[in-house]
Amino acid sequence: MFIDHVELVLSSGKGGAGCVSFRTEKFVLKGGPDGGDGGRGGDIFFLVDKNSHTLSSFRGKNHLKAKNGVPGMGRKKYGKKGESLDVVVPPGTQVVDADTDEVILDLTKDGERVLFLEGGKGGLGNWHFRSSTNQRPSYAQPGLPGITRRIRLELKLIADVGLVGFPNVGKSTLISILSNATPEVANYEFTTLTPKLGVVKVDEYTSFVMADIPGIIGGASEGKGLGLEFLKHIERTKFLLFMLDIANYRTLEEQYDTLKLELKNFSELMQTRNFAIALTRMDSVLEEEAQEKIATFVDHVGLEAGKHNNIYHFDETYDTYVQPLDEFVSYDAQKPFFIVPISSMSHLNIKPVTFALMEAVKRSRDNVEV
Repeated sequence: MFIDHVELVLSSGKGGAGCVSFRTEKFVLKGGPDGGDGGRGGDIFFLVDKNSHTLSSFRGKNHLKAKNGVPGMGRKKYGKKGESLDVVVPPGTQVVDADTDEVILDLTKDGERVLFLEGGKGGLGNWHFRSSTNQRPSYAQPGLPGITRRIRLELKLIADVGLVGFPNVGKSTLISILSNATPEVANYEFTTLTPKLGVVKVDEYTSFVMADIPGIIGGASEGKGLGLEFLKHIERTKFLLFMLDIANYRTLEEQYDTLKLELKNFSELMQTRNFAIALTRMDSVLEEEAQEKIATFVDHVGLEAGKHNNIYHFDETYDTYVQPLDEFVSYDAQKPFFIVPISSMSHLNIKPVTFALMEAVKRSRDNVEV
């Protein structure tokens, strides 16, 4: 089960109480105070672990608490510190204050361990309060209480490439072919109800992570369909692949403009994200019809097939190639890095798309403009 947000109450441990004790030993008639200090309460840490992928481990858990400190003992013995609690979360988790919606922590690095709540301080034993005027102090400090905080954990998937498209345009099919992901694939809309991650192995030494989110429809940024709930998962992706269905009743231009608008309405940051376009289901239309639709769409996005530096070129059989990257003169982030027609069923241009995406990911990892 995929769970990407959960509310929790976290409490650090209470400090142990100080001890009231007096030295009792053979041949010592009037031993002085020797009550030890209480142990400190356990802390709350967040631990980022890439082996966890969802927040489902917190399902059914409402209150997580670290251990209390152990009270002090006689002979000035300190109480044991309470055991700390590590809250294990996947990379991409945000810790949000449930009352103010303030983002407290943004946990993205694997192995990162961050102190969130400190345990209460242990109380002082009665031997601290001895003096010339009070040689038998009969009181000690109680331990300080721990800190309790109500939070919300929100998971935003971290991927190199995010697939963006209307429902039933072939996103799940593509990620199942390219990666180790096994999403449900069927011929109806909203087959994908939860985001899926897959690792795409390009060769023995290189790979990238691809994310498939539920289909976006018009008005998704306002809460229609499933888009609003999962649009956040592409906020962290380095590169977007728009998947447009050439056989859909919607035109390529309508699909493209709607998706761009929904991303803009959801987050202005998405406007600056580098992207490319894959035209899917090429095996479902006639060649002449496909060529006409492609030519119209390429003109719509402001590119010119066969001449623009940042486009895959088409020949009569829809095979494609890429010009060397060192020949790229400039790149307009408002235009696609490439446009390529594909078919997951016949594997048309699947390899070229894989290599092109890997190149785009490499450059985005190096903080280089695509």
